[in-house]
Amino acid sequence: MKKPFRLRLYAHRGASACAPENSLAAFEIALADGANALELDIHRTADGHFVVAHDPDGARTAGCDERIAEVGLDEVRRWTAGGESIPTLTEFLQAFPDTPLSIDLKPNDPTAVEPLLEVLSSHNGEARITVASFHDRLVRRVRRLGWQGRTALTRSEVAALRLAPLALAKRLIRGHAAQVPLRSGPIRLDRQGFLDRCRKLGIRADYWVVNDPDEARTLLTAGATGLMSDDPALLAPVFREFE
Repeated sequence: MKKPFRLRLYAHRGASACAPENSLAAFEIALADGANALELDIHRTADGHFVVAHDPDGARTAGCDERIAEVGLDEVRRWTAGGESIPTLTEFLQAFPDTPLSIDLKPNDPTAVEPLLEVLSSHNGEARITVASFHDRLVRRVRRLGWQGRTALTRSEVAALRLAPLALAKRLIRGHAAQVPLRSGPIRLDRQGFLDRCRKLGIRADYWVVNDPDEARTLLTAGATGLMSDDPALLAPVFREFE
């Protein structure tokens, strides 16, 4: 039976268990280890360049306390994380021109959305990129600006997916992928009922972060369409069981 979605093994910030997170090296290792999609985070520098980084500053990964939004690209280029430099989004897109991507826009800055979409569209983005953010208003702005690619569900859409009658949820949800943790506080999002609702509404169910093969097998059996992992090599054999 043909599956409605291709199963995706996302490398969470690259193979971040094996190389510095969000580095080009980590993403290259991930693809070699069996990932077929990449998940990354981005911030914008003071002079308007997008860089691939999870934190708003370089303290944890590069030993630099400066905030990315308050320094220029030249300063960020001097930072190193585990010997790896921090790539720009443009460098990343050039390095991986055909790979499916999920890009998480971290700063809660609506002015960043339009220039981000310009960068993504110039690199075949609408055909292969899912735009995500923890800030609902940014995802809504992505859609209002006419982005023809995919977007992750907002938090309010995930709530509608969980709680609203299916007919109402279908009207309320405009996103394409529920990118969710296994649980949020006391709320379990890995239950069969949630996955069945995703399937009925034609929405991807992609979970983060999954590093245990047995857990991965259980989720894929239940109907998950994607898993985000720090170590794709651990999960690649499980994904092959479902090909």
